[in-house]
Amino acid sequence: MTALAAHRTYDAVIVGGGHNGLVAAAYLARAGRSVLVLERLDRTGGAAVSTQPFAGVDARLSRYSYLVSLLPTKIVRDLGLDFRLRTRTVSSYTPAERDGRPTGLLVGGGERRTREAFARLTGSDREFEAWQRFYAMTGHVARRVFPTLTEPLPTRDELRRRIDDGDAWRALFEEPIGAVIEERFADDLVRGVVLTDALIGTFADAHDPSLAQNRCFLYHVVGGGTGDWDVPVGGMGALTDALAAAARTAGAEIATGHEAVRIDTDGHSAEVTYRTAGTEGTVTARHVLVNASPRELAVLTDDTPPPPAEGAQLKVNMLLKRLPRLRDESVDPREAFAGTFHIAEGYEQLAVAHSQASAGRLPDAPPSEIYCHSLTDPTILGPGLAEQGYHTLTLFGLHTPARLFDHDNDTTRRELLESTLAQLDAHLAEPLADCLATDAEGRPCIEAKTPLDLERDLGLPGGNIFHRELSWPHAQDGTGRWGVETRHPNVLLCGAGAVRGGGVSGVPGHNAAMAVLEAAGTTVGG
Repeated sequence: MTALAAHRTYDAVIVGGGHNGLVAAAYLARAGRSVLVLERLDRTGGAAVSTQPFAGVDARLSRYSYLVSLLPTKIVRDLGLDFRLRTRTVSSYTPAERDGRPTGLLVGGGERRTREAFARLTGSDREFEAWQRFYAMTGHVARRVFPTLTEPLPTRDELRRRIDDGDAWRALFEEPIGAVIEERFADDLVRGVVLTDALIGTFADAHDPSLAQNRCFLYHVVGGGTGDWDVPVGGMGALTDALAAAARTAGAEIATGHEAVRIDTDGHSAEVTYRTAGTEGTVTARHVLVNASPRELAVLTDDTPPPPAEGAQLKVNMLLKRLPRLRDESVDPREAFAGTFHIAEGYEQLAVAHSQASAGRLPDAPPSEIYCHSLTDPTILGPGLAEQGYHTLTLFGLHTPARLFDHDNDTTRRELLESTLAQLDAHLAEPLADCLATDAEGRPCIEAKTPLDLERDLGLPGGNIFHRELSWPHAQDGTGRWGVETRHPNVLLCGAGAVRGGGVSGVPGHNAAMAVLEAAGTTVGG
């Protein structure tokens, strides 16, 4: 823990050392500003960290966040980050049972192979051709929208003109994504695979009139201008370690073990009060950038808090001695688990799960998806583990809102994990439990986190991984020029709850730094 000099003044104090705070710190320090980062925990990185969760086991898992799509190469280039991504060879595999036999849909391995997989599942080329047209449309939108994320917010009309495709605008920005999916696809399983991108961390029905599901879908298909979700080499911690190094190299001061507890500002100068394990102190800043949720920002500034947020996911980390064999023998497990492995995510299954959770009960068939990062990046495993064929698995469950865990978090977590893994086992030729590695104490290498666990561990409001509902990537009333502004002119929001926040992107950190530099008349650039 770094000791701070009393009453020191900085150009910028950044509250929170997650990846967005580190991006902002690096940009501002490179522009010659004096910068202090106050981080509550004893490490930087926030939710984007790599840890060894299993005692005595040499495996570094991306414990909370795990894939990267929305991080612009501009940020990597501007900050000179020593950081690489690897593309997964398979997009997804979804097991199913048709006519009493195990089968599935493998998307990847080239166009011909994907076409054959669609035909084998559905009996014709119709769904594959619809798939091609649909994702050509989202690809067009991605190429037009993604570059705007690090620019001042466009108006709604400006963004619509930039997309320049009326059908695409209607499909993604105006009509519930469920109506669009039902219009374009006929097969239930294919519909479900498409819909899942609208439900990651978002508790909504396909036809929700708020279009929360559309906003979630949009952020999942625009990343990088391609919609690809890649694996960070060395785990997510490799990114945040590189960001912390870039910030320090540029001159930023990072104080871990320092929790900001209050911000007092007159709009021109701010005083930040912080607390450590043994003392309390204050620092003064011209600008304060808050890399925390809008709710935490309101607490710090004594403002009216925003509406409550609610997360809706189960996060499970596992280490396996081997990948399990599949009932669908036509697919190698190394291929099936190389992309996103969808479980209980047919279109009707997703609708039923949402309906049951809305009624206050755990879904009978909890939907989820699994990622095996070690197939793409074996460096996260110690040499001995990799040689023995060990692999990591990360599971992300859907439609499990925080309210379901309020009464008894531990018991509900255990019940949900059991029923979620049962859905996976239904498609395996051997129980997953037989494949789990054990730690130094002989315990199975598996851990599960509910929304309430994420709120406790990371300060995510209601366990919401986006801090609040995702916003449209265009200006609305009160969003400001960069989407990071607050009612206090010199206090900016640079976390996931900013406009164009959510996901591991660095975009809010970049945009908050640009707002500070622009206000001072500084030329903005790398």
